[in-house]
Amino acid sequence: MQVLSKTTPGEGGLAMRDKEEPRPGPGEILLRVEASGICGTDIQIYKWAPRMARRMALPRVLGHEASGVVVETGEGVTRVTAGDHVSLESHIYCGTCHQCRSDRAHLCVSTQYPGIDIDGCFARYVVVPECIAWKHPEPIPHREAALFEPLGIAVHACCEGRGVEGLPVLISGCGPIGLMAVNVAKALGATKVIAVDPNPLRLKVAGEMGADDLIDPTRHDVAEEAKALTGGNGVEVSIEFSGTEPGFRAALDALSKGGDFRLVGAPPRPIEIDLTRWLLQCPVIHNIHGRRIWDSWDRLWSLRQSGKLNLKPVVSHELPLSEGIRGFELILAGEALKPLLIPQ
Repeated sequence: MQVLSKTTPGEGGLAMRDKEEPRPGPGEILLRVEASGICGTDIQIYKWAPRMARRMALPRVLGHEASGVVVETGEGVTRVTAGDHVSLESHIYCGTCHQCRSDRAHLCVSTQYPGIDIDGCFARYVVVPECIAWKHPEPIPHREAALFEPLGIAVHACCEGRGVEGLPVLISGCGPIGLMAVNVAKALGATKVIAVDPNPLRLKVAGEMGADDLIDPTRHDVAEEAKALTGGNGVEVSIEFSGTEPGFRAALDALSKGGDFRLVGAPPRPIEIDLTRWLLQCPVIHNIHGRRIWDSWDRLWSLRQSGKLNLKPVVSHELPLSEGIRGFELILAGEALKPLLIPQ
């Protein structure tokens, strides 16, 4: 079968190559992939970010956002059977560490990932541990279900702390997950959602997904605009997705005193913080890492069933897997939001 892999170190280094169809071992499932999404983490791997370079053995089949059909199960598998439709959780958790045993498997200290530590889902078939397969309660389009892994991060971010219901919310960074968070926040009852991004395409889509106000940080002071839109108070919830220092500072500055600051995007380098000012502003800080397993999944399904979600604007391209490298190029050129790869 043809797979899309990172084959050589350094920037780029992607190639389509032939790989033998895998077989599941004990505790594993063989999944026929029907749709998979290119993620920001895949772009980091493309750019060979240091934290990826330190742990990846090449060649490695990329991809960790997927939906498909279970074809075969290995010995000891009990949660799913052949024919089940599933989406993949990307955190392969150990189940035995302190975090896993205290209902925080999303923070497992031994977490591994498809597409990094094991071969991923940019292939027709992939073998993964049974523990990361989330069975669809009913059959739905795989092109939609392939978005559930990133959607779960948006749900986690919007539900953490005080939630968003009845509160004004600022979304800093409107990549695919930030855009999903716009939609989720509105679905959960935020009184106002302010979307911030310098990319005109992303801001346009943020409006389509329910944002009440749009701010281009290259043209406006985000904090000043946010306060003007909230009667001078600032937002009660700032969720930072951009992973940039300007985005981090703007999201914090736009926050009402004592508000929730939820950090999702990982800055590439340390950010200097004035702790005296931090103490005076009193933000309540939440670090958002992945999805709560399986709470975020159950919540996203409930939202999906409510009819309040509309994820279609996030999917900018559907490409055959054979054109997967083009999907990366479109993202890097700023011409794509979330390309889906469809195995043939």
